[in-house]
Amino acid sequence: MIERMKARRSARPSTSGFTLIEVLVALTIAAVALIAALRATATLTQGAQDMRLRAYALWSAENRLATIRLSSEWPEVGRRRFDCPQGGVALRCEEEVFATPNVFFRRVEISVRSADAPVEADAPRLARLVGFATNVPGS
Repeated sequence: MIERMKARRSARPSTSGFTLIEVLVALTIAAVALIAALRATATLTQGAQDMRLRAYALWSAENRLATIRLSSEWPEVGRRRFDCPQGGVALRCEEEVFATPNVFFRRVEISVRSADAPVEADAPRLARLVGFATNVPGS
């Protein structure tokens, strides 16, 4: 009788462990989760890079406005483009100066784009800053 019970136990398939299908399903779920995590990491990295580039662009525009103010420069009305690198990043600034109703003030708009962007105005702008230059007599 004991021998018959042993024979029955050995004839039945073992129920411990995982089947091949279960293992494949688990691996598929893990792969999908890993891909989602990698995409999220790539998106965060790109966002951080964009923010860094925009911060450098804003600093370049602020530097130009500060130069105008500190040197008491009276910029000519019109538009000019010049390189304005910042933090090892090649940037291109476009400065537009407009006359105002008050003859002692000029409005200065500075737009900053990547140096490798097309020159036309449709290129994405990284930063834009507006300020005023003054030419008050006696100051």
